[in-house]
Amino acid sequence: MGKRLKEFQSFRKKMNDRILGTDNRAIKRFFGVDTLTYEPGKLDTRTKEMLGLVSSMVLRCDDCVAYHILQCKENGVSDEEMFEVFSVALTVGGSIVIPHLRRAVAFLDELPGR
Repeated sequence: MGKRLKEFQSFRKKMNDRILGTDNRAIKRFFGVDTLTYEPGKLDTRTKEMLGLVSSMVLRCDDCVAYHILQCKENGVSDEEMFEVFSVALTVGGSIVIPHLRRAVAFLDELPGR
């Protein structure tokens, strides 16, 4: 497992535990809505994660990009499909997405099994 992946997962868990441990109802509800959003409905989880990845790239959130890459891979999205997702993000977001595309591919390349 790559260094960035380990750091990302460790920090995310640590901070989610800290944030959710404050017992703030609004924060817990928002986190709950986020979880519910990606459950299967008329769209399957796999499709929703690809949509989340495109949105995260266009919004330029590297943490969100990393999270959705992990979720996409867990939901069976192939590398070829990932690059199609990346191309949609690039088309929608324009050249400002290129640095995030670079970091997304670097993160993808760090995943186990590479």
